[in-house]
Amino acid sequence: MKGFLNYVRRNPNLGIGFLMFTILFVFCAIGYFRYDLAKAAYPLAAPANKPPSWQYPLGTDSQGRELYAVIVAGTFLTLRIGVTAGLIGLATGTVLGFIAAYFRGWVDVVIKSLVDILLTIPGLMVLIIIASATKQAMSITLLALIIASLAWMGPTRTIRAQVLSLRERPFLQAARLSGMNSIEIIFLELMPNLLPYLAASLVGSVTGGIFASIGLEAFGLGAMREPTLGMTIYWVIYYSALLKGMWWWAMAPVTVIIIIFIGLFSLGAGLDELANPRTRRVL
Repeated sequence: MKGFLNYVRRNPNLGIGFLMFTILFVFCAIGYFRYDLAKAAYPLAAPANKPPSWQYPLGTDSQGRELYAVIVAGTFLTLRIGVTAGLIGLATGTVLGFIAAYFRGWVDVVIKSLVDILLTIPGLMVLIIIASATKQAMSITLLALIIASLAWMGPTRTIRAQVLSLRERPFLQAARLSGMNSIEIIFLELMPNLLPYLAASLVGSVTGGIFASIGLEAFGLGAMREPTLGMTIYWVIYYSALLKGMWWWAMAPVTVIIIIFIGLFSLGAGLDELANPRTRRVL
C-alpha cells in the first residue's frame, strides 16, 4: 500500500483518476441502496417536474422519474456500453495488429490497407447510419456492438506500430535462437512488454466508446427505454427542459459525464506515463 501511495505521488494523474471514480462509486452506491432502481428510474415513479429537495435530491423530470435513480442506473449502463465496445475494439485491434506486424508480408499489406481506407470514412456518419437502420431493435448490447464495429481500427494501427518497434529488439532475437515458436514469442515476450500500453489503450477505447454512445443517444438513436446518460440528455432536449427553467434535469447527467471523462482522461494519462518511461516523474 505504501509503495502504491508513493507511486501515486510521482504520478498524480493516476491519483486524480482514482479519486474521480471513487467519488462516482460512492455517489452510485448511495443511490443503489437508497432506491429501487427498477422502479425509480422509470416513468411515473414520482411527481413530475420537481426541483431538487430533501425528498428528491436531484429533482424529477417531466416523465415523473427520480433523477438520482436515473443517474445511478444510467451511469452503470453508460459505462457498460463503453467498456463492452472498448474491450471488443481493443481485442480485435490487438489481434490484427500483432498478426500484421509480426508476420508481415501480404497479411500486413492487407490489414494496413484496410485500416487506412476505413479510417478515411467519417466514423460518426457510419455509426448514425447503422444505428438508424437498427433503431427499432436497439438495446444496450446492440449499441455497444455497433460502436465496437468501428473501434478496432485505431488500436490496430497503433499496436502494429508498437510491435514493429519491438520485433527486431535483441531479446526477441535471443528468443528465436532459443527455439521459441511464434506463439510463445507473442505471448511470453511481446505481450508482457506491451501490457502497460494496452492498459492505456483500453482506457482510450472505453472513453471513445462512451463518447460515441452519448453522441448517438443524444440524437435519439439509443435504446429509448433505457435510462442511460445519453438518453437522459436526449429527453432534456426533447422536452426543452432548459427553456422551461428545469436546469436540474440537464445538470445531473452533464456533471456525471464530466466526472467520468476527467477520471478516464487522468487514468489514461497516468497509464501512458507508466507505459512510457521517458515521461515518468522523479521526486
